[in-house]
Amino acid sequence: MRILLCCICLLLSALAGADPLPPMLALRAPADVDPTAYWVSEKLDGVRARWDGEALRLRNGERIAAPAWFTRPLPALPLDGELWMARGRFDALSGLVRRQLPDEADWRQVRYMLFELPGADGDFSARLERLKAIERDAGADWIRVVPQRRVADRDQLDALFREVVGQGGEGLMLHRADAHWAPGRSEALLKMTPFEDAEATVVGHLPGRGRLRGKLGALAVIDTEGRRFRVGSGFTDAQRASPPAVGALITYRFRERTPRGLPRFPVFVRERLLP
Repeated sequence: MRILLCCICLLLSALAGADPLPPMLALRAPADVDPTAYWVSEKLDGVRARWDGEALRLRNGERIAAPAWFTRPLPALPLDGELWMARGRFDALSGLVRRQLPDEADWRQVRYMLFELPGADGDFSARLERLKAIERDAGADWIRVVPQRRVADRDQLDALFREVVGQGGEGLMLHRADAHWAPGRSEALLKMTPFEDAEATVVGHLPGRGRLRGKLGALAVIDTEGRRFRVGSGFTDAQRASPPAVGALITYRFRERTPRGLPRFPVFVRERLLP
């Protein structure tokens, strides 16, 4: 019953442009986390996409122009997942998702990697079994469940983390096995990455000097806590020539924070497909 009501809510919200069912969001995994309580998966560098029963949508509700054949196997109930090509292919995927007319050939390279049933009953282990059944019923090689595994201890978790990062992956996600679905951030969903990452909104462009004269020197940004700072590294020459616009949301990485809470040596990662 709950998932039926959630499906109705998502369909109505899509029509209204609202989002009454916010997604689950990850916290950073603490150093002393007990991994035996969690299912562990790779953190994919894709575009998060939510299926409302009729269309794929970004978190802001914007419809993704996916080909009809791509979404036809999906069920009429809410799903959460990641559109993904391969490690290191985010930029190509981002450009594809932004197009108003789907490129049939390029979409053949995309998979919809499922990791959650928003609003569904049961703990994550039970929801995972339902996702596997959805994959089987879909019968399409582009509809997949993100592979999940259990680890015996922290040493095994750390070894898996080093393996994934060493092969070009972003890190790991930890889903608490006995946790029921709930919106927002909680210890039910954790992430492990080599650096901390966060999001900020672009509020200005600072000009470059020397080799960068005439191009972007740094972005002036403001984070969710109202802290203002600059992000000046991590950009390609093409991104410096055509930087994210004022108002755009970006992801940046950093190692630690100052006593004032500002990130030390923030590095630009990507522009987010979110408002």
